[in-house]
Amino acid sequence: MTLHTAKRILVTGGAGFLGSHLCERLLGDGHDVLCVDNYFTGTKNNIVHLMDNPHFELLRHDITFPLYVEVDEIYNLACPASPIHYQHDPVQTTKTCVHGAINMLGLAKRVRAKIFQASTSEVYGDPEVHPQTESYWGHVNPTGLRSCYDEGKRCAETLFFDYYRQHKLRIKVGRIFNTYGPRMHPNDGRVVSNFIMQALQNQPITIYGDGSQTRSFCYVDNLIEAFVRLMDTDDDFLGPVNLGNPAEFTIKELAEKVVEMTGSKSELVYKPLPADDPMQRKPDITLAREKMGWEPDVQLKDGLVKTIGYFKGLL
Repeated sequence: MTLHTAKRILVTGGAGFLGSHLCERLLGDGHDVLCVDNYFTGTKNNIVHLMDNPHFELLRHDITFPLYVEVDEIYNLACPASPIHYQHDPVQTTKTCVHGAINMLGLAKRVRAKIFQASTSEVYGDPEVHPQTESYWGHVNPTGLRSCYDEGKRCAETLFFDYYRQHKLRIKVGRIFNTYGPRMHPNDGRVVSNFIMQALQNQPITIYGDGSQTRSFCYVDNLIEAFVRLMDTDDDFLGPVNLGNPAEFTIKELAEKVVEMTGSKSELVYKPLPADDPMQRKPDITLAREKMGWEPDVQLKDGLVKTIGYFKGLL
């Protein structure tokens, strides 16, 4: 890569599951990467293999406080993303979503950087439309246990579009659907990591509800490719754009697959469904296909092989 095309790129939440994979990818593409994390859910273990790279820099910082650095692009990924973590300190979760967005948008405005917001399928709430398209405004509880995250991310999208309209900022908004892969937090309470950890230890596999609720699982490498492609689209394409795998599975199907692939003796155990847990999740990715030429190509079985291998290594 020539000197002129290497960019200085800030990744907030860079020591997290998605952030660490993104840092790795951007370094591989020849960029200078500034990884910012406060280690609330991220961990140095995710990025220790990048530390010796002269183009990688690590900064412990909480984005609810302003940051003054010189960069060309910003990927704003900082936020706890699993219910266990974001409900642990809901006020801080909302602050990270809202104050964090304000601070990163302020930075982008000062240094005229292009900025990407990692939004979420949770902006659709428990959807009454299936599959979900970007034009659907959602069905969200504003005062529930999950609202700190759902409404925090919705407010962040509002801020991004207002900064675009008011300050002509170059923005990109991607709505991330369920993603899995190596470096997921083993105790994040998400369904893939839960099932794999339980199966590997021959513990009962806990299914909330009757297991008929659906999720769409995107392998991390496919998602990171989508981030980079979205950032590279023309400035007139802002998003929001759904980023996820439209292949839909029931939770029970996933549990059975994990048990089979791990050779586990685990039994399936059913528990009551948590409040506001969506019954269906499936992205309509027509827009991503049209504007970015992107669609995921890693099958669930192949992605699970790598993810199970990672968790085996942890145990």
